Amino acid sequence: MQNKLKAIFGSHHGLDEKSIEYLTKALEKKNLPGLDYLEFKQSLGALLEMDMDEPLAFKSAFATASTMGLTKDKLKKTAEHYKNVLTEEKQQFDAALEKQVKLKIDSKKEEVAKLRKQVEDWQSKIKQLEEKIAKAEGTIANADSHIQAHKEKIDATRESFEFTWQSILNQINIDIENIDNYLS
Repeated sequence: MQNKLKAIFGSHHGLDEKSIEYLTKALEKKNLPGLDYLEFKQSLGALLEMDMDEPLAFKSAFATASTMGLTKDKLKKTAEHYKNVLTEEKQQFDAALEKQVKLKIDSKKEEVAKLRKQVEDWQSKIKQLEEKIAKAEGTIANADSHIQAHKEKIDATRESFEFTWQSILNQINIDIENIDNYLS
């Protein structure tokens, strides 16, 4: 029966084959027992395929179905039943679609937002590290002049000390010599 339903409802161009399959399967699953809208629709489809005028096809299909107990009221009520079936399927589809949106779109948006925040944090850390590097490079650049200044100061202190040491040592040596010379 599903193939017949697909032929009846899916004969229009541009309809999605997967959606037709899904919806006609739901109609078949919820098909009411006995002669109703779906069987009427199949008869109508067969008549229209014979190039019968639509009003005449409706009247002919109904005339045949009414001989088997189908009334206009039952035809409309069962058509409403199938509309409700399709509405339920749409609600289930919408819920599944919303779930997919959350799973595949919203979660990706959240992931992207989280990654953007992480990138900002990393960029901030990079900036802090670059500032530390610049400060260290400044210290390194000034270190040579500081080292040279300290070396010069230490060398000057050493020279002063050695000159003073040598001077005092010389005075003591002279004094020892004078002691030997003058105090015999």
